[in-house]
Amino acid sequence: MKFSDRKIILGSGSPRRRELLQGLDIDFEVDTGNDFKEEYSLDTPHRKIPELLSQGKSHGFHRPLTENEILITSDTLVLCEDEVMGKPHSREEAARMLNRLSGKSHEVITAVTIRDLNREITFSDTATVHFKPLSDEEIYYYIEKYRPYDKAGAYGIQEWIGYIGITSIEGSFYTIMGLPVHRVYEELQRFCR
Repeated sequence: MKFSDRKIILGSGSPRRRELLQGLDIDFEVDTGNDFKEEYSLDTPHRKIPELLSQGKSHGFHRPLTENEILITSDTLVLCEDEVMGKPHSREEAARMLNRLSGKSHEVITAVTIRDLNREITFSDTATVHFKPLSDEEIYYYIEKYRPYDKAGAYGIQEWIGYIGITSIEGSFYTIMGLPVHRVYEELQRFCR
């Protein structure tokens, strides 16, 4: 689907976000050039962190936008019992995160910033995920085979651990995957009017 004569840029290297945006039949290009450091103050309210990082990624884009360009950036956060879970940096950290999620519910919050030369909007969407109790064997099998070091909370819902471990979700599957495409589509339509 085309949005008039606008050039849409996805400012993310995530293959999942690319796949989801392609699913909307939108013409876009990927440009990951960015100088934003993903940092936030420890007193930032947890549910605001994804919006703050999404906006930072937008404004950290490596060049000014031109008249007809629209930039889309995004950030996803996993929140389990008030603990913020980003991307794990080691096998041990991934195992700790998955053990923490085991047998519990947690929230996945994905924020999106859509910006052109004149306007900017940031929104977020939240989904709740319920995990069955996971065995150590299941956790380490998943980590070794799928290496989830690029995923918030150390898991991808669309991978093996999601198949065997997630008992139910409330909200959008795609928000959990990393891009609430239903909201992106609506907001792009408004943006391009």
